[in-house]
Amino acid sequence: MDHPLPPVRPAPPHASSAGRVRRLPPPVLAVVAVVALLALPVAPGGGGGAHPADAVSALVVVYCALRLVRNRRRPLSRTAAVVLGLPVLGLAVAAAGAVSPGAGLTGLGRYLQVFVLVPAAVLLLVRDRADVRLLTWSMVGLAVWQGAVGVHQYATGTGASYQGEQIRAVGTFGAQDVMGMATVVSLGLVCAVGLALGQAPVRRRLLAAGCALALLLPLALSFSRGAWIATAVTCAVQLLLAGARRALAVGAAVVAAAVVLVGGFGVGTALLQERVGSITQVADAPDQSVTDRYTMWAAAAGMWRERPLTGVGLKGFPEHRDTHASLALSSGSETDGAGAGYRRQPLLSPHNMYVLVLAEQGLTGLVALAGSWLALLVLGLRRLRGARRERGSAPECAFVACGLLVWQLTDFAYADIGGPSTVLTAVCLGLAAWWALGSPAQGAPGALAPTAQGMPGALGSTAQGAPRAPEPTAREAPRAPEPTAREAPRAPEPTAREAPRAPRPTAQKASER
Repeated sequence: MDHPLPPVRPAPPHASSAGRVRRLPPPVLAVVAVVALLALPVAPGGGGGAHPADAVSALVVVYCALRLVRNRRRPLSRTAAVVLGLPVLGLAVAAAGAVSPGAGLTGLGRYLQVFVLVPAAVLLLVRDRADVRLLTWSMVGLAVWQGAVGVHQYATGTGASYQGEQIRAVGTFGAQDVMGMATVVSLGLVCAVGLALGQAPVRRRLLAAGCALALLLPLALSFSRGAWIATAVTCAVQLLLAGARRALAVGAAVVAAAVVLVGGFGVGTALLQERVGSITQVADAPDQSVTDRYTMWAAAAGMWRERPLTGVGLKGFPEHRDTHASLALSSGSETDGAGAGYRRQPLLSPHNMYVLVLAEQGLTGLVALAGSWLALLVLGLRRLRGARRERGSAPECAFVACGLLVWQLTDFAYADIGGPSTVLTAVCLGLAAWWALGSPAQGAPGALAPTAQGMPGALGSTAQGAPRAPEPTAREAPRAPEPTAREAPRAPEPTAREAPRAPRPTAQKASER
């Protein structure tokens, strides 16, 4: 007897739309665009205006907000909202006490962009480890590009002026932002080291290690002592987190590469040795830049003593600097070369983020900002430790995120926010928050299943609900015959005793129905 074929059911209407959604570009490309725009050259003499990367970072925040409204989902968990929103308290108080409303609003917008909004957007737009890898390699590519430009400037004598010679590598940022290329190259080197220490294929790790070694040259030619110290400290921390054996092996390779690089230079050897030697002479025989820095630190401390809780207000350091600074402070720093003419720039910041926050925001702002950074660091290191305990080794995103945060916290002792490269600080804090607080798109922190139970995800209810799912299944096991048959030979006596108990209520209920 022929049976009629079942009717063909049409595909659900949402199937094609779901396929189209999967083919859409990942949201993290918006953040990658911010990183890519930093490769554009800065107009000579135009170092004071906003960079295109800053404008695109604002669009990234708007794009993230629109995605949240469209998807109608909870953006952050309570832990993530508290950690990322903690700096808002001190910023609001400092903005209210600013010298003028315009200065307060400008400073508030800048601080919110760097420390709150853009990091939160990165946390929400990065979905998994593949997105982290894409964003990390984009930062490495930017560092390689800026480093190549810097090496060319040193070789051709077209860099910024340093001790009367135009040999300082500044990349496309110009002489007005001598720290721009050093920051980009340092962060790219930290990312490359993190990728090399991860669990990626051997070819990818070798490529990352090669990029890290290649970036040592432009970092040295930047003549930035603060970037050198922060990078050395961060790489040492990354190697120690990866294990003692790796630390010894990679440390030996770096020392060998440094000997080869320094030994291969003829003209730059004396300048580099003098610059490195000046790090240990900052107390005995400081140069004028170090003297100016110490003087501005003392001035910032005087501002804090005047208003210990709230500070002098956002953007208030330049207004109160001359009142608290000594006569040892020079009138400004001299810049020249890299396509721009001679210029004397005023000293508008103490070149120390912690001291700057203490002077302008007081103890309230410093505790809020430093507390947020410290929470990210503790949560990130705890999760890295948990990943190593569960799997024996941590993924590359752990070394990258923790390394970037350690570099920022170390560099803040020698620099503060300012210039086009500041937007990278926001991206780094966002990556650190993704690892420490979790990936909201996957419902578990960073899409790592073994560690998802012990970490506070950005969507806490989803991450916590996963381990509770097997409980109803265990309760409904008597209804399914297969689990009962499997358990019968293991414990025949308890099964026989419990057999008359289970069917009786079921039979009674069936007869009642």
